[in-house]
Amino acid sequence: MQSKTNNKKTVLVGVLKTKQDRKILFTEGWYRIPKQYAPKRRFEYIAFYQPASFGRGGRRIQHYGRVTKRTAVMRRTLFPNELRHPRARERYIKIHIGEIRALPRPIQNKTPRRVSFGFTTLERLRTAKNILELYNVPPTEEILGNALRRTGICAISQPYVTGRGKRFRLDFAVMCKRGSIAIECDNIKAHSSTMNRRKDRAKDASLEKRGWRVIRFSERDIISRADRCVARIRRAVRRLGGLHAQ
Repeated sequence: MQSKTNNKKTVLVGVLKTKQDRKILFTEGWYRIPKQYAPKRRFEYIAFYQPASFGRGGRRIQHYGRVTKRTAVMRRTLFPNELRHPRARERYIKIHIGEIRALPRPIQNKTPRRVSFGFTTLERLRTAKNILELYNVPPTEEILGNALRRTGICAISQPYVTGRGKRFRLDFAVMCKRGSIAIECDNIKAHSSTMNRRKDRAKDASLEKRGWRVIRFSERDIISRADRCVARIRRAVRRLGGLHAQ
């Protein structure tokens, strides 16, 4: 049985970008991070996210391991057969991993949410069923989606909007007779940094140029005042001539 102290150990969630990265991990026992992106926070374990490019094994975390050593090296040292690679002289942190362990059950990313470096605890890693639970993020999209369905507002979940060389994923879209509404659910952890707020403003501006009406709700509003959020959406629907006939 794991001690309570051990369960609170810090885990970095990293991404295996390719199947070759996964092969290196399992055969050579190491993982790399560009030094300029290496997190400053200390961590004792790494969990490995496999993106959609992995096919049936994608959009999930299946394995993790304990960090045994860290070394700073150039990429050309890691990959001596790729000396002409444009990043051959860039510095990386080579992280040596002990035994690679399988989770009791994979942590699914069904929404899906973009996964990059993030932190969690060993306890949460071993018990989480999905990415939201792993990061202790409230299921705001599920809460708002259920509230919209109860009031008869037909909302499209997770649609993509493309145009002018850009592609955005919305949390919800409501199609009206005289326009469309983009609804965004802003969880604290995903939208609180200066960089993320800047990205949100750029996304909103781009959508508005294309004729979308953008409505954002905070995590607190969705959890404690979902009825008010729905009322605001209903008012926007009325101003746009009502719901578009399906």
